[in-house]
Amino acid sequence: MASISIYHSLNSTSFQKNYAFSPSTTQKACAFASNSSFSSKSLSFSTRATPLVPFSTLNPMNASTRSHTFDVVIIGAGIIGLTIARQFLIGSDLSVAVVDKAVPCSGATGAGQGYIWMVHKTPGSDTWDLTMRSHKLWEMLAESIDDQGLNPLEVLGWKKTGSLLIGRTPEEVVTLKERVKQLSKAGLRAEYLSSKDLHLKEPSLVVGEDSGAAFLPDDCQLDATCTVAYLEKVNRHFASKGRYAEFYHDPVTCLLRSRISGEVEAVQTSQNTLYSKKAIVVAAGPWSGSLVDDLFRETDIVLDLPVKPRKGHLLVLENFDSLKINHGLMEAGYVDHHDLTQHPGLVDQGQILSISMTATMDSMGNLVLGSSRQFAGFSTEVDESIVNRIWMRAADFFPSLKGVSLTDFTRSRKVRVGLRPYMPDGKPVIGPVPGLSNIFLATGHEGGGLSMALGTAELVADMVLQNTLKIDSAPFAVQGRCC
Repeated sequence: MASISIYHSLNSTSFQKNYAFSPSTTQKACAFASNSSFSSKSLSFSTRATPLVPFSTLNPMNASTRSHTFDVVIIGAGIIGLTIARQFLIGSDLSVAVVDKAVPCSGATGAGQGYIWMVHKTPGSDTWDLTMRSHKLWEMLAESIDDQGLNPLEVLGWKKTGSLLIGRTPEEVVTLKERVKQLSKAGLRAEYLSSKDLHLKEPSLVVGEDSGAAFLPDDCQLDATCTVAYLEKVNRHFASKGRYAEFYHDPVTCLLRSRISGEVEAVQTSQNTLYSKKAIVVAAGPWSGSLVDDLFRETDIVLDLPVKPRKGHLLVLENFDSLKINHGLMEAGYVDHHDLTQHPGLVDQGQILSISMTATMDSMGNLVLGSSRQFAGFSTEVDESIVNRIWMRAADFFPSLKGVSLTDFTRSRKVRVGLRPYMPDGKPVIGPVPGLSNIFLATGHEGGGLSMALGTAELVADMVLQNTLKIDSAPFAVQGRCC
């Protein structure tokens, strides 16, 4: 029997550095999380003696690694990986392991704006049902937390702020009016606001008389750091039952297959061999493509997962009192900047950098401004020219910012930089790999990881458990898109 640590405690200093929060902000924003710590324990798992061979001879198995067995092994501890783990734990009796080269919230999840909005979604699109299902599941989760006598704002950073999609040209206004009709027909509360009505909603916002907005009063947002802390607490509850373990700071090196059956049976990491009896789920965000290439390099499996890292900047101004907003705001042009399926050639050449105005107040009352989108490989370096452009773009909508110098906020400003997992066709990849029925992919959500997370988790779990699917999985299939 092999003994392992259920999870690795996070060093508070590195935690604050990774998430760009000051100690006071972290403590305040995650008051609930501070009550969710567990004492370090040990848990025994049986080892397996089945003769295995690594898929890649470039990554031979390390004889000093330890072996553990689970029903499901999930590669990736972002919002997608953690929600998938939760779904298996609360919806079945399977055991689950989550493995990551870093820690939760250190990628796109922690660098996002936290909105779960439908205002910029298109009814009838391939991702509509998945996003709607996820939206419903997030609301159900917030309600269940409230039913337990807890405050969803403290637990998840959950706020029903409503969202505004703002148009400033005649063409954008026409599109917004049509969008409101579509959203209303799809069953959402939606209304079109004239420039006068828009000003009443957001007095600090200055737009022309011909401007307008689509308004969804039920749209919500959450704090990713608090939400991840909550998910980890839920998942770790099952560790004492022998059903959950985390392997952080432990990069995956290869998959192992049985010499007897040829089936994939384990995930090899730098420190452990994690056997899987039921499924292995690759949910490694923008790293999924290169990871899959490495994992299947020495096989006859033809799999080309074209997920790319799409870099984004967000500007966070702490305790900013020069501007207050009442809802989540987004300019109509964000929708076009989000969709690059019309010019994939430019994506391949790395020629697109877009800046769109988005503005939210987080659960701490900090102003969060965005956003940028660009293809810059896996670089997460802050580009000050992009930060300045985000500030200037926000000032186009909020003229009061023009009299304020960004340099005055050196100490109270933070910049979040994340890599969104972009798919050329604008849809995530969710489902089994053809020819490897126990290998599942769950990646490519781009900027919609939070908004589609719970629906994705439910979909993956239902596939593995062979339950009736709640939504059509065909748009997200691996077959025909990656092989």
